[in-house]
Amino acid sequence: MIDMRGVLCTLLAGSSMVGLCAPAWAQAANAAPEASAEQPADIIVTGSRTIANGNNSPTPVTVVTTDSLQNVRPASLTDSLQVLPVFSGSRGLSSNPSATGTTGGGNGTAAQLNLRNIGAQRNLVLMDGRRVPPTSFTNIVDADVIPQMLIKRVDLVTGGVSAVYGSDAVSGVVNFITDTGFNGLKAQAQAGISSRSDDATHEIGLAWGTRIGESSHFEISYEFRDDAGISRRSDREWFNRTVIAGNGTTVPYFAIPYATLPSQPFGGRITCGATCAINGQYFASNGVLSPLVTGTTYAGTTTQSGGPGGYYDTALKAALNMHQVFARFDTDLSDNIHAFALVGANFKRNRFAAEDVLLSSVTLSRSNVLLSPTYAAQMPSATFTLGEMFNQNARLDVIADSRQITASAGLTGKFGGASWSLDYTHGDARLTTVVGNNLNNQKLSAALDAVAGPNGPVCYAATQAATAAAYANCVPLNLFGPSAASAAATDYIFDDTRSVSSTRQDDVNASISGSPFDTWAGPVAMALSGEYRSQSFDQTSDGTPSMVADCTNLRWNCTTASATTAATPLLVNTFAPSPKISMNVWEAAIEATVPLLKDVPFAANLDVTGAARYTKYNTVGGYATWKGGFNWAINDDLRFRGTISRDIRAPTLYDLFGPTTVSYNNYTDTKTNTSAFLPQFNQSNSGLTAEIGHTKTIGAVYKPHFVPGLSFAVDYYDINITNAIVTLQGTAAQIQSGCNNAGVQLYCDLIVRNSSGVVVNYIQKPINLARIRTSGVDFEVNYQGQLFGRPLSLRGLAAYQPHIRYIQPSVPTIDQGGVAFGSNGITASPSWRLTGTLSYKLTDAIRIDLMERWRNRLAISGDPTVTFAPDSGTIRPYAQTSVNVSVSVAPHYEFFFNVQNLFDAAPPAANLTGTAGTPGQRNGFASTDDVVGRYFVAGVKIKM
Repeated sequence: MIDMRGVLCTLLAGSSMVGLCAPAWAQAANAAPEASAEQPADIIVTGSRTIANGNNSPTPVTVVTTDSLQNVRPASLTDSLQVLPVFSGSRGLSSNPSATGTTGGGNGTAAQLNLRNIGAQRNLVLMDGRRVPPTSFTNIVDADVIPQMLIKRVDLVTGGVSAVYGSDAVSGVVNFITDTGFNGLKAQAQAGISSRSDDATHEIGLAWGTRIGESSHFEISYEFRDDAGISRRSDREWFNRTVIAGNGTTVPYFAIPYATLPSQPFGGRITCGATCAINGQYFASNGVLSPLVTGTTYAGTTTQSGGPGGYYDTALKAALNMHQVFARFDTDLSDNIHAFALVGANFKRNRFAAEDVLLSSVTLSRSNVLLSPTYAAQMPSATFTLGEMFNQNARLDVIADSRQITASAGLTGKFGGASWSLDYTHGDARLTTVVGNNLNNQKLSAALDAVAGPNGPVCYAATQAATAAAYANCVPLNLFGPSAASAAATDYIFDDTRSVSSTRQDDVNASISGSPFDTWAGPVAMALSGEYRSQSFDQTSDGTPSMVADCTNLRWNCTTASATTAATPLLVNTFAPSPKISMNVWEAAIEATVPLLKDVPFAANLDVTGAARYTKYNTVGGYATWKGGFNWAINDDLRFRGTISRDIRAPTLYDLFGPTTVSYNNYTDTKTNTSAFLPQFNQSNSGLTAEIGHTKTIGAVYKPHFVPGLSFAVDYYDINITNAIVTLQGTAAQIQSGCNNAGVQLYCDLIVRNSSGVVVNYIQKPINLARIRTSGVDFEVNYQGQLFGRPLSLRGLAAYQPHIRYIQPSVPTIDQGGVAFGSNGITASPSWRLTGTLSYKLTDAIRIDLMERWRNRLAISGDPTVTFAPDSGTIRPYAQTSVNVSVSVAPHYEFFFNVQNLFDAAPPAANLTGTAGTPGQRNGFASTDDVVGRYFVAGVKIKM
């Protein structure tokens, strides 16, 4: 007989690189474990590697079953999760679609789960306790890769657990638990449509599992999901293009509803000088000028409410088409050794329409053959300028194709009284982003210069011997009217560009755990863990920031680089290529749970836990993390718990070594209070180091014995992140204030001006500059019982997070708690978020599920130094109700009908500051609110 205590003590004393953990069952204060007698216990998050029961976890744990989520919200699992209060900062299909920025990571509509609203990059996503490989260069997991049909529940740890689960687990862990013992067949199909007859969805899912002999098991699943999305924000009557104008100081911020840009109407507006008779007129119809009758004007801004001005009309919700397959096999190799292997693949396409083309002040010749000679004769100068929101099938069309493949294999077993595990996971994610209708500035310049040819209008550059061949296909572009441009001209000025990014990760884990000795209160549990992972990224692109327009024989709207001017970029939207960049990480950890008291007055049991981990990056060096906690059960009814931890989050490869990209928009220079369409250069920073997080939690769980099935949990948390990596944007009002008012050179370097003091471009880059501080309280109440003799289930979840402070030198501290909008990748969050569910079986066959969600009134901005005009600084509270009715037919079939947002609650229209120049482009609503409206879903579930 092997003395396991001696073996483990020897390992603990002499090894620093052994394994992760023994499998352990977890449950929250309200949930019972769902063990399978056919399989070894799954690795489930308890907030501890050594504790065998989540009820005794010192770290707050919330458990939600897949069925309970989808009974009230029959959508994708990741979409359903976002009804939980802890996920209010997450991204999805309606999260202001974008592609080229670092927030989008090539696909701004990916399912990004964000615990505590301090960034999706600061929580870990696991499946069965193993790290899910990242799916974009931002190192964030698109959680749609998870095989929904075979996930039985999701365990949430909402506290710092880097010492237990590895780096990046600053705000917690989301662990998807697979039903590894599933036997039989289940299928589901559903379809949905909004009350406005749009956003149609279709979903099909199949899963099959079976035992093979006495010791093996196999399961497989397939899912198809299609969501048509909502292609225009104007498809919702509540969306009124509200923007916020002013500067917040001398001119308090104020809201402009139904905002338009009178200088860029859809038909084009002429500027030809004060002595020009047609100056300021616009083409209300093709070829015909009309006086521009202004809408409601406001002091200090050219943006108006109403009137014939132009505006954007981007997608409200991105479209999705997804195929997903997953298969898992496991077997007993012996009485003490169990093996498994799995593979999953996700093929997903998101598509969304972004901005139309904003032409601010393009230069045209009065001799342009497409212009009426009557108007040309009234112009005193040889050239004039024209501003136009060009929207003739011109919206940016972004297609993000994801191919995500994950494979994993491993062994688990027992050795004496200890448990051990060894596993390997490989992830390969390829994201292909196709940007359609990508404006080619060189072609635009050529197409705007129309002259008479032998057979009609031609491009001037096509008439010049040196460039005739290059512009043989040039089609003159007619901007003189809302629909004056020909389809051929529109096709000519736009290109389709493609970038392909590949992210790969290999992860090896090993573990051993057991009890080397006992104390007077029970056995001591200990675990040793070791992990090695490598990650790489590379990207190709056929539309890069370095590509500039060739201005040869292009007379206007094209600039060759000089000592004082930058060259005209070839394309408006670009992705930079990147050679293969990589990093590797070594981690080693130890954890112990020590019982101190048991069955004594005021202590049915008292355990303390401790964990320590050392993490070594080849990019940013080595870091130590640790965690301590206690679990104190006064009696069977009342338990207290608490933790304190030091955690880290390392910069991503893209943060460190990513190539420079360029994006264009209409930005406001707060120093001169003027707006211009300018480039922003998005840079990486190889000098970054890891963030350091310090987290404290304290809480209690109460389960009164005199009310069976009732439980309460309350937990306070405090998270303080130093050396925090924040993305500084020269376009941000806060950064501009730090430069203009405080003279901080670091901020001024992000605003590039020419010798005349005019901004020529802005810079965005990540910097270890900030401190992030947040605290709050989570509440949970559960009841499982009966009403009139029928099963009743009630659950209430509430999150109170009054402050999310971003503290930076020489600028005001931004507090995003209770705020609707954020910029620079800083998420905002309601300070109160509530979700309540009720499930009641009216009969053995009929069940009703209800869900209510609510958030509090929100401030527009988290900047305490700015002022707002009356009725402009807040948006009202918001609530929505959903109902589901399911009918079981025979033992295997369940039909359901679901209505989301039963009362069609419309989100209050609002926007963030600095949006006066971009009406209808982004935002317009708080991210936690429902933008679709009343939505109907009907479907069937089959289990055999």
